[in-house]
Amino acid sequence: MVMPKWIKALFILIILLGVLSCKNGSEESVQVVDKDQSLIKPEYGDILIDSSIGDASNLIPMLSSDSSSHSVAGLIFNGLVKYDKNLNLIGDLAESWDISEDGLTITFHLKKGVKWQDGVEFSANDVMFGYKTIIDPNTRTAYAGDYLEVKEAHIIDRYTFRVSYDKPFAPALASWGSSVVLPEHLLKDKDINTSELSRHPIGTGPYRFKKWSTGEKIELVSNHDYFEGRPYIDGYVFRIIPDLATTFLELKAGGIDMMGLTPLQFKKQTDTDKIKRNFNKYKYLAFGYTYIGYNLTNPIFKDKRVRQAISYAIDKEEIIEGVLLGLGKVATGPYKPETWYYNPDVKRYPYNPKEAKRLLKEAGWIDTDNDGILDKEGIPFRFTIITNHGNEQRKQCGEVIQHRLKKVGIEVKLRVIEWAAFINDFIDKRNFEAVILGWSMGPEPDLYDIWHSSKTGFKEFNFISYKNEEVDELILKGRHTFDKEERKRCYFKIQEILAEDQPYTFLYVPYALPIIHKRFKGVEPAPIGLDYNFIEWYVPKAEQKYRTQQ
Repeated sequence: MVMPKWIKALFILIILLGVLSCKNGSEESVQVVDKDQSLIKPEYGDILIDSSIGDASNLIPMLSSDSSSHSVAGLIFNGLVKYDKNLNLIGDLAESWDISEDGLTITFHLKKGVKWQDGVEFSANDVMFGYKTIIDPNTRTAYAGDYLEVKEAHIIDRYTFRVSYDKPFAPALASWGSSVVLPEHLLKDKDINTSELSRHPIGTGPYRFKKWSTGEKIELVSNHDYFEGRPYIDGYVFRIIPDLATTFLELKAGGIDMMGLTPLQFKKQTDTDKIKRNFNKYKYLAFGYTYIGYNLTNPIFKDKRVRQAISYAIDKEEIIEGVLLGLGKVATGPYKPETWYYNPDVKRYPYNPKEAKRLLKEAGWIDTDNDGILDKEGIPFRFTIITNHGNEQRKQCGEVIQHRLKKVGIEVKLRVIEWAAFINDFIDKRNFEAVILGWSMGPEPDLYDIWHSSKTGFKEFNFISYKNEEVDELILKGRHTFDKEERKRCYFKIQEILAEDQPYTFLYVPYALPIIHKRFKGVEPAPIGLDYNFIEWYVPKAEQKYRTQQ
């Protein structure tokens, strides 16, 4: 699951497109690229073949909650705004906007002449339709919260759309991204939850949908009438390869053009003349983290001393060095280090099995029958951690955790589950005890969708059922002020509470490790990541490999 495109909040996968660390105090990015990149005039043509370990589920952005779906839908749909390469909000379908002096009203001036990919002109009616759809309680979306903050929405004219709020809402402008704009002429009087657009989408974006072969690939072709100009790359193919080792073999064999490398692949398996000759690779600290999440409705995990003990019993540095080969940093909460809202002074949980045992004993867990497993009221301390198939790092993390917890008297089973079943049968149905997953975050620090107690419903993101009244209040306070310092105080305090409560054991912030074939030119890493200028990527005519038919 992921958050919408505008906040880059991807669920489960540590995606290829992270966010580069800025130079003002943070670690600079490392770019391992061919220094002799050509300045040849861009040419149209060729196809880029990308990959994912999981298939998409729904290509309507407001209905999708997985990174595969958002990666594809992000090329088909636009929002009113987007982030530029330096993390500043700029217009997308909106030419410009005016914000009232009190910050409570935004008037969007829409671009004229933009067309949906079936030729119908985009207008303010589509924005209003999307807004009404996402706040409709019958729409199965995890993203309604931001739009329920709107007091009034008005179509001023065909190219002007206005929203007003009854109190300050800090994420207001950023929220008008790709999750909320829909083609009214195709969806009016229809049930969006069962719409054929979920598998045959029509957007305004740089690429048009061509074909979806379930479990195999999704094919897109360039939109020659795109309002920002025809993309140079004629086609984009999203191949589903459920295993990263197989993905890497496909990369070496020429079956795909880009992927996110594992640490082992980045450090050792790409150090060959063939790879160096044919690919550029990149390394930067991602806006994301990996964690163990506990099902807090399970009696075993209700006592925070137990969760704290587990955090002390896990050697996170061992995971970073052994599993990530040093390509990560210890996570202390839900934010990337050195961002303005990151609190460096929260309670930490260094490896301390002695403290773990003390807390477990205090919580009533004692090895009464000397079998090496702690017991409480006759129940042995056993539980299962699930994670998704295809991510070897998560599986390896689980094995390290399993080993360390056994040393403090906790027996852990590890279960790896195929992606679709993992989401549909376990996460959505809350059918798990503990889970190893990852979140990909973005420039906006709002935590509402993941941590607020109201977001525990079906297909919503607080699937561990965390509830803390003070956190709820702080999340709302942080959303409802424009004062950056006040927001910072809220987020610092939230991190302190989460560090004390340990609803997650925060494991690590990984490095993103993308690799891209050298024939693709125009790839320019920036604080927003790699794909912000994808329509400007190109392949010189002499190096083009594939042809596509519109």
